[in-house]
Amino acid sequence: MADDEHERLTLITGADKGIGFQTASALVQRGQHVLIGARSLAKATAAKDQIAKQGGKVDVVLLDVTDSATIEKAAHQVADQFGWLDTLINNAGIALDNHEPASKLSTDLMRREFDVNFFGAVQMIQAFLPLLRRSNQAQIINVSSNMGSLGLAADPKSRFYAVNSLGYQASKAALNFATISFAKELRSAGILVNSVNPGWTATEFGGRDLSQPTPQGMQTVEKGAKQIIKLAADWDDTRNMTFTEDGGTLPW
Repeated sequence: MADDEHERLTLITGADKGIGFQTASALVQRGQHVLIGARSLAKATAAKDQIAKQGGKVDVVLLDVTDSATIEKAAHQVADQFGWLDTLINNAGIALDNHEPASKLSTDLMRREFDVNFFGAVQMIQAFLPLLRRSNQAQIINVSSNMGSLGLAADPKSRFYAVNSLGYQASKAALNFATISFAKELRSAGILVNSVNPGWTATEFGGRDLSQPTPQGMQTVEKGAKQIIKLAADWDDTRNMTFTEDGGTLPW
């Protein structure tokens, strides 16, 4: 069982690139043992090798958050190899909307977004919860989005009022509700659950052509990962059921 005298064991989904990779790299530098969760062995191994050059401990856990069998296999792998988990960061996500009007947006496309952004995260929590219960300082960090804030979306003064991405926004709003539900359920067990907004970041996910300079208005991947890293690295047992970003607290 992990405690203050042991290195923290952290699993990050979608950690082979972008914000997930930046988070993994930073946490390894802070002395954590990081498990890179990814669908591709080649990409995950390349990410692992790059991070390992800095020193520290990093391993690969193959999983696809839309595939229950791979999630269960990953949970068994972590259980057999380590026996516990301190931090689960649900970072894997997709955005398929192209700002189509809600009246015209394909429900098949929306289901694909929900499979990754909501159901995938929930299944990860359920599968790894027994391992998190074995930690003395366990936490779950759900990488959400300010676009999933109902408060911002409904506020005519907010820049998100005019945004139309029903599938993505609804899936992130659902993820936020999962954060609230699990936070209430698991607080008595000492497991913290929080949502984090990384913001519009210069990654492939954020729509950036990586061969081109960072567009104006997009933040660096270091900035995008900053709040996730803070929560994962700085234990605070009073921080539970929050929705934050680097700049402060967001409305649900």
